[in-house]
Amino acid sequence: MMRFNHMEITVEPGTLDEPNRSELIDFYQGLFGWQSIAPEVFDKSDLLFMVDEQASSFLLLFQGEKAMKAPGFDHLGILLDSRSEVDEMLAKCKARQDEDSRILIREYDDLVQGDVTVHAFYVKHLLPIYFDVQCIEWAEGKEPPKRWKFE
Repeated sequence: MMRFNHMEITVEPGTLDEPNRSELIDFYQGLFGWQSIAPEVFDKSDLLFMVDEQASSFLLLFQGEKAMKAPGFDHLGILLDSRSEVDEMLAKCKARQDEDSRILIREYDDLVQGDVTVHAFYVKHLLPIYFDVQCIEWAEGKEPPKRWKFE
């Protein structure tokens, strides 16, 4: 089986400079619980968000002239365990959005396809990509035989 390991994103010059760097850390650490470090990669100061404690999943941000552009529905999916966790995270995003209009949120009706329901919203802040925060629910008795579970 495969799972998400990492994503590298090139951002506009200045995105990782203060005060943006502190705002990025505050938002993504506060929302997702990601820890941040500032590694020196390719002789540049970057920003790395560790998704888990082992750093087996991470998001690495670089500054560069050829920055990523994602004007459509391009996104990275964040899978939570339950509908209530998705709803709690959406509430946090909305509360933060009240204080900062640069936080973009897209809300969606549940996507129901057969025995599977996806409950989700998108959020974007200071980065060129949305994060699709979701949970996947299966009809009783229709759960897949294998799936990732963090304990």
